[in-house]
Amino acid sequence: MADDGGLRSFQKRMKAMVRAGKDAAAPALLQGGYEVAEAIETLAPEDSGDLVGSIAVTPAGQSTPPYSQPGGSHVVPENQVAITVGNSEVRYPHLQEYGTRHHAAQPFFWPGFRLARRRAENRIKRALAKAIREAR
Repeated sequence: MADDGGLRSFQKRMKAMVRAGKDAAAPALLQGGYEVAEAIETLAPEDSGDLVGSIAVTPAGQSTPPYSQPGGSHVVPENQVAITVGNSEVRYPHLQEYGTRHHAAQPFFWPGFRLARRRAENRIKRALAKAIREAR
């Protein structure tokens, strides 16, 4: 067998890093998603509570609620988490967020997302870095 200069061990280590990163990202993504959803819930207007109750965090591989905003029902891809507002009973979050000609905008989704995004990103980065460092 010829000496490959350490290529085989390097490739083995890289595969271990990818596997460890994927395994570590899932819980960090989910926890970050719940933090962002909590910030959105805090800023959501409390009329009857239906809007706050329609905020959902959907992990990878599952389908978002029908009629949810932004984007409606879709399957969340691997290594992602979807935070949505709305469902089949609550179909007005976009009107609340952006307003209409008869109703002033009361933004809650994007301000909440922007408030909590950095903390969630840092949590994910730390989890990935730790998993990659410890990968063998």
